[in-house]
Amino acid sequence: MENLWNDTEAGKQQDILAERVYSSRLLGANPNLVLHGGGNTSVKGVSKNIFGENEGTLFVKGSGSDLATIEAKDFVAVRLETMQKLSRLESLSDIDMARELKLASLDPNAPAPSVEAILHALIPYRFVDHTHADAIVAITNTADGGARIREIYGDEVVVLPYVMPGFDLAKLCAEVIPDLVKPRTIGMVLMNHGIFSFGATAKESYERMIALVGRAEDYLNKNAPLVPAAAIEHAANWFELPELRKKVSAAAGFPMLLRSNAGSATLAFARQPNIADISQRGPATPDHVIRTKRLPMFGRDVDAYAQAYKDYFEKNSKQAKQPLTMLDPAPRVIIDAEFGLISAGRTARDTQIVEDIYLHTQDIILRGEMLGGYRALGEAELFSMEYWDLEQAKLKKAGAPKAFAGEVALVTGAASGIGRACVQSFLNRGAAVVGVDVNPAVVSLHGTRADYLGIAANLTSLEAVKGLLEQTIRHYGGLDMLVLNAGIFPGGKKISALADDEWRKVMAINLDSNLAMMREAHPLLKAAPRYGRVVVIGSKNVPAPGPGAAAYSASKAALTQLARVAALEWGADAIRINLVHPNAVFDTGIWTEEVLAQRAAHYGMTIGEYKRNNVLHEEVSSKDVAELTAEMCGVLFSKITGAQIPIDGGNDRVI
Repeated sequence: MENLWNDTEAGKQQDILAERVYSSRLLGANPNLVLHGGGNTSVKGVSKNIFGENEGTLFVKGSGSDLATIEAKDFVAVRLETMQKLSRLESLSDIDMARELKLASLDPNAPAPSVEAILHALIPYRFVDHTHADAIVAITNTADGGARIREIYGDEVVVLPYVMPGFDLAKLCAEVIPDLVKPRTIGMVLMNHGIFSFGATAKESYERMIALVGRAEDYLNKNAPLVPAAAIEHAANWFELPELRKKVSAAAGFPMLLRSNAGSATLAFARQPNIADISQRGPATPDHVIRTKRLPMFGRDVDAYAQAYKDYFEKNSKQAKQPLTMLDPAPRVIIDAEFGLISAGRTARDTQIVEDIYLHTQDIILRGEMLGGYRALGEAELFSMEYWDLEQAKLKKAGAPKAFAGEVALVTGAASGIGRACVQSFLNRGAAVVGVDVNPAVVSLHGTRADYLGIAANLTSLEAVKGLLEQTIRHYGGLDMLVLNAGIFPGGKKISALADDEWRKVMAINLDSNLAMMREAHPLLKAAPRYGRVVVIGSKNVPAPGPGAAAYSASKAALTQLARVAALEWGADAIRINLVHPNAVFDTGIWTEEVLAQRAAHYGMTIGEYKRNNVLHEEVSSKDVAELTAEMCGVLFSKITGAQIPIDGGNDRVI
């Protein structure tokens, strides 16, 4: 366990809260300690109230923040005395506790304080760190995990049985406070959950955490060493995955994304002789059940998994104190001998988080097996976490998902102009988007966000088309919406001067590549949970061609006919195909300021007049075309196929 503390950097911090931010980020930088919002940190200090009086304050991580990127504003200041008084109550429901924590906040606009705020307030040290370290969980999740922890740490660590985070855990901690202040005590382990360290300074608390977890790692490396998986070649038919995605989405009741990881480690885990047993023993920590559900699905029988989940809910909900609404019964983790690890989620970020969690979980399971047998908490405890009052309340407050949540759009010609604008329009509506372009800049055009995959490809290559569709499947599980935008507009040339190779180049890009995309994408669109949609970016030149654009006009007209035929043929598969015909979209690559000035001068207009030279005198932008394109994939066009819609401000020749 690497110690990342740097005295020079730490010395730059201006106050205790800045020190708390610095050391928290060091913890968050190590995924073997915390993942995606896990873990917790706090510091005790003083604030001035409205009367100018000093008031003891606990600065604790706010709910929903991530230690890897946490800032000072993400720590919630709560009244320390109130936290301590709350701990002396005989009982307090989770909902009431959350309300009281909010009321104790010095800033009513701050995030909700962590549910562990009372616990942090009770620990008699200024700085408190808490992580779900893999090494600790791997040891505690075994039959004799408590004995092993005591063997490693002796009286340097207080060991507590698992209690769900919140008021009950705080009450339990209050009972062991005298043990926490013994001279040799530097930490506390909560079985099946994680580890706490504490100290007078940020450095002391952080370095105790690193040292404690490091000793657990040393123990594992000696007693349960993980051997890197040998290289495994997989021969999965990735084009089977969209059908699995359709079944998962049907079980959920809404579209879901699937993300596959077929690395050697995941394939080796999926092919363990006893995988059907060890994969069904529960998550590494109860916190993970909210993201991953209690159990992964082994194999591809979605209906059986959904029924088992319904039975699990029916059995355990009878013990609840109030009526519960069942969550969707679709799996979030799928273990498959061919696909490896598949994560499911409503958003691309959800699938990434689930994958990250389970990559750590599978190592914890394997190490637990080497220590005599991996064992998670029981079904009742896991159900209590999954259907926790606070989680139920959070779901009720959540707003409606975005229009294309759980769906995948692929846009060709995505590096600039209309294509780039289309990518943004679909992202804004919640879709995961694949942007394809011959320009390599498309790869990094939207940064490293989980819901965007940029692929540089030459669409005139059939192998490239098949390859980019496979990448789409592996990242997101399938395809729902296809925008055919890629094309070229060569310089004006009369037919008498049009060379064969120029003609063929335009046809290859504007027509032939789109035929290949439609043909190869058809099985994916057919398997789309809400049925496939295709939008073809045509041109005003289809209904109103101009001289000097024979190849371009003919290619767009042929593409239009191709789309119309596809609309007729694919209607039986509930795939709808519509076209938009833009004209005079000037914020694209071909319209430089020089070209605009020349064309405007040719017509005796200013550039502004030339841009609005249509019936409505409105300028048409790439964003305008993109917004219409996205809407054509939405519910407003759900009963329309084969339509051609001009977006040109009104062109007298088209009208």
